[in-house]
Order: sequence, then structure tokens, then C-alpha cells
Amino acid sequence: MTYQNMEEKRFADLGRVEAVEALYAVSKYRRKEDLGFEGSGGSVFNASAMFLEGMDFNLEYFPLKHLGYKCATVVTGQLYAALARPKTLSVRLGISSKLDFTHIRDLWTGIVTAASEHGYADVALDLAPSLNGLAVGLSAVGETPKLTVVRRPKPRSKDLICISGNLGAAYLGMQALERHFQDLEKYRMIIGDYLKPDLSPDIVSHLEKEDIYPSAGYFVGRGLADAAKRLARDTGLGVKIYADKIPFEGNSFELGKRLDIDPVSAAFGGGDDCRLLFTVPILAAEKFRREFQTFDIIGHLAQEEVGAVCVTPEGVELPIRAQGWKEEE
Repeated sequence: MTYQNMEEKRFADLGRVEAVEALYAVSKYRRKEDLGFEGSGGSVFNASAMFLEGMDFNLEYFPLKHLGYKCATVVTGQLYAALARPKTLSVRLGISSKLDFTHIRDLWTGIVTAASEHGYADVALDLAPSLNGLAVGLSAVGETPKLTVVRRPKPRSKDLICISGNLGAAYLGMQALERHFQDLEKYRMIIGDYLKPDLSPDIVSHLEKEDIYPSAGYFVGRGLADAAKRLARDTGLGVKIYADKIPFEGNSFELGKRLDIDPVSAAFGGGDDCRLLFTVPILAAEKFRREFQTFDIIGHLAQEEVGAVCVTPEGVELPIRAQGWKEEE
């Protein structure tokens, strides 16, 4: 059966093996059962993510190519936070009967486009039926170079907290889509942050080239508050985030007013921003500012007794709270 003939059929009419082969035929990757890779003596890092229709995305307005690209970008961001270079990516799709082959082809195209941009050597694919809508599961493996592992310092009080781009826009963009705003073109950049987030494929190599080794790194995918709480927990140090240092996309406050959502609250709790958070030793601060101008410095580590706090423009320190975390009494 030719690819053109397959494209005309519903996905449910195709066998799993035949469909997988056809999807590989439209990518640069070859199918492999085992995705082992040749290590260079560094540290291997694993990352995974699961996306469920109705919970993580809405197919009424989410283009499948963008969805595939976003899913692969999210799991790759977890590797970059660990200063790991992407090596292999495994994808498992749970497919409902409402989707045909062309839909899955578009989703797969987005995944392999992102995989190619971020330098994955191999991508594995498996398909399974789903009774509850589309499900996208991904598992990625990367390697942190040995020199980076050796030279990476321990986090210390006064290390700077740096973020790779604006926050809160993705959540605001999703809300605008959910509410069917008619003037979405006005918020094109904000909508784009939600539908097709972007990460620099060169971040790890750039840090290595400049001889800068962050003391800690996190992928910010569930809001800044969650990342701040994880940072405090993992380092045993305090975390201070300055509200007036958080970067926002230009139209965030105008859109936030229309939605009756505070952009600062969206930044802390909204999620889906797809940003990298690094803590940088104070002695490397000037060089980091000069070489990584897309990053903003939004706070610093502090003594443990400080806890995780947001500092208002008036200097008031408010405890940071995050969904999924049990708050202390």
C-alpha cells in the first residue's frame, strides 16, 4: 500500500506496524527497537512527560503539529536544565478512534521537527489505542559532559537566580483561547508562548564555551512557584524572588486585565511557560549577563531560614505557595 493510499484511510483501519512504518517514512529517523547510545564518560540523565487530551491540551484550538513540537520541547527542556545533551527520544501515542492517519502524521511531524532541531540521534515510536482521547508520552535520555559534572559548583547563598524568558504568558494565552477571544492576532506572541514554545538548542554548548557552570538548573513547566519550591528543597537554602524583576511579554498586563488574572500570579502558578531556571555563582554574574542576554536575573539564593519568598516592590517578603505542595502551618 502506498503512502498516498494510507493517507486517505482512517487511522483505525491501519495496522499498528504499518502505520508506524509510514510515519517513519516521512521523517529522517529510522526505526530502532533499542535506543542505546555511545557514552563519553559523562552523566546520563533521563526525562519524561505525559500529556493528556482534556487535561493538558484542547484539540479544538491546538494544532497537532504545534502539539507534537511542544511535547518534545518540554521533555528536552528537562535535559537542558541538567546541562545534558539530548541523545535519544522515545514516544508512545495513545490514539482514540476519532483520529485518522493524517492527524497522527501531523503530530509526529511536530515531534520529529523538534527532535531534529535539538539534535536527537534516534527517536522511537509506539502506538496504542485509547478510549479517552489522545495521550502523548515521551521519555528522553541525555548526557551531561564529564567536565561539566566535575566543574559544576555546589549552590551557595547569594547565587543568582536567572530565567530564560518571560513568564505567565503561556497561561494567559491559554485562557484567551479557552474564552474564544476574537482578536487573538493582537496577542500573537502570548498565544505562541502557549502553542509553540521555543528553547535554544545551543544553551548547553554555549555555557560550556563560556566556561560558566550553573550551580543548579530547573525546567519551569509548572510555574515559577513550583520551581522555587523545588530549588529550596533540593539545595537546603532560602530562595528570594523579586516580583519587579520577573520578565513579562509586552501585552501581558493588558490581557491580564481583560481576563481578570494578575500576570504575577500567572507567572508563579500558571505553568506551561517552558523556561530554564539556572542559579549562577555570583563571581560569574557579569560574564553571564554579558553572554546570556536573553536571561533575566530575578532573585538569589539565601540562608535556609528565609524559606522560599517573593519580595514585593515595597520590600515585603511573602511566602511562595505552589500547587501540589503541602504548606507548612
